[in-house]
Amino acid sequence: MLNEILESNQFILLMALLLIISVLVTKFSTRLGVPSLVLFIGVGMLVGSDGLNIIYFDNATIAQLIGIIALVVILFEGGLQTQWTKIKPVLPSALTMATSGVLVTTGIVAIASKYMLGITWLEGLLLGSIVGSTDAAAVFAVLKDKNIKGNIKSMLEAESGSNDPMAMFLTISFIQLITLDQAGIGSLIWSFFWQMGIGLLCGLIIGKVGSLSINRINLDSSGLYPLFGLAFAFSAYSITALMDASGLLAVYTAALVIGNSELTYRHSILRFNEGFAWMAQIVMFVILGLFVFPAELFQWNYLINGLLVSTVLIFIARPLAVYLNLVKSQYNNKEKLFLSWAGLRGAVPIVLSIFPMLAGVEGSQVMFNVVFFVVLTSTLVQGSTITFMSSKLGLEGEAKERSMHSLELISMGKTNVEMVEYDVTNKNKIIGETLERITLPDNALINAIIRNNEIITPNGQTVIEEHDTLYILVSRKSKQKLIKLLEKDADTP
Repeated sequence: MLNEILESNQFILLMALLLIISVLVTKFSTRLGVPSLVLFIGVGMLVGSDGLNIIYFDNATIAQLIGIIALVVILFEGGLQTQWTKIKPVLPSALTMATSGVLVTTGIVAIASKYMLGITWLEGLLLGSIVGSTDAAAVFAVLKDKNIKGNIKSMLEAESGSNDPMAMFLTISFIQLITLDQAGIGSLIWSFFWQMGIGLLCGLIIGKVGSLSINRINLDSSGLYPLFGLAFAFSAYSITALMDASGLLAVYTAALVIGNSELTYRHSILRFNEGFAWMAQIVMFVILGLFVFPAELFQWNYLINGLLVSTVLIFIARPLAVYLNLVKSQYNNKEKLFLSWAGLRGAVPIVLSIFPMLAGVEGSQVMFNVVFFVVLTSTLVQGSTITFMSSKLGLEGEAKERSMHSLELISMGKTNVEMVEYDVTNKNKIIGETLERITLPDNALINAIIRNNEIITPNGQTVIEEHDTLYILVSRKSKQKLIKLLEKDADTP
């Protein structure tokens, strides 16, 4: 009994040290210009059996489970942070790349793999489908703090958030074609429309139910709301997956709906999910690092094969997919070139490469090692040069001014009020009005105004100006009335 307790305590200590080390390496990733996910993988490889031999891990089932759970958390956080107004203009192009773009990439990689690696057509198509999609975890992590032109950044985020289901569908389909004689093209086409259609529908429904539930159910503590929201993410994935549809598409769709709704305790929900998504990334990439065996991975045949596939993917397949599918889009050549270079591969290809192992596909370990090398190459070469490429191509966005003020609200007990942060634009009718002339709803009070990065204590004679940020304490039942009042246009009678 004592030995079991000691082993448990040692395991907990090891997990704490791994988490501390992984968090600290993010500082080095910024200084070195290397994506943090590469360093997380490095931590896993370091403590694995071929490194310091602290942890031995080779369970494909557990690795896949942890990978899927982490992807749900990461996609949910990415969807919550995505503004519909920003991705709406780029959505047609993003969906084209998420479907047809993945198909083009898969086909080109399959042709190259067939002749360069000497594998069968179905094995080539399986390899192509595994590396065919850009990765949400990698893209969200690399682009988060990068100063890149708005529509380009939105395009990459929307594409990476929506193309994982296509890659998963293709991967499972080619595994079925390899392992099952009765799998037919007709059934695969029907499966595609079923997975995408039901995934989208479930995401919309669960997202709507989630946003309504968060706003209308009065919980005892504000700390419960982020957990409540996350529960809908896992519900969206599991319910949809049990219907043999795309759970990842459902998660991202639900997150878009929830994140773009009027949301109670939005700040708490977003901050919690941001931190939890970081933890999910750390755990996932450390586990994937543990799962690989460097002594086996860095053999000449794997290095050469991985380098060949990476070269085709980065310099041929991805650019052709971008230029062919965006030929009639609004993007110019420089923007298409950047979109080609920023097609990062990350966790999704590694997780998908575990699927053939679980299905017993012959040569699946070889395929896993090749995919792992492709991901490392993509993140190291492309991920570390994103800022350089955007600068050289003149695609840097406007510098973001950091606000010198902050407001943190703490919900106490069962209080039924919240603080609304509202930015005044030139279209608002309240511009030029004094506070005493603005008829606010009952139980609503303007507590503070931020103007030119300075705080103003308001009184009845304070005049509302354009670009003011208002902080208004309001009861939840009066919130919608307040929003309608604030959003009245200047031309509205």
